[in-house]
Amino acid sequence: MNAPKFDEGRLMQVLVAPIVSEKATMVAEKSNAVTFKVLQNATKPEIKAAVELLFKVEVKGVSVVNTKGKTKRFGKTVGRRDNVRKAYVLLKEGQELNLSGEAA
Repeated sequence: MNAPKFDEGRLMQVLVAPIVSEKATMVAEKSNAVTFKVLQNATKPEIKAAVELLFKVEVKGVSVVNTKGKTKRFGKTVGRRDNVRKAYVLLKEGQELNLSGEAA
């Protein structure tokens, strides 16, 4: 099965930021998955290709969650948080991703 070809410039922009939270850490420990904030229009194959390109690891699967932004009040003014698209990237056995910035 041939892997689809993606534009490398687009793949560099697909991953917006890693999500470092208590829930993301628990998921990482339990199932060897890493959580990323991704572009709203990113597809699962694009996310998989981007992680493999940037971090040189093998990806087993990708799950995506769309979270709607909440409406919040700041005194008189009403603001709204942005919608967020999260990707849970499941790594293959033996693969590891170090997001702490330390040299491995």
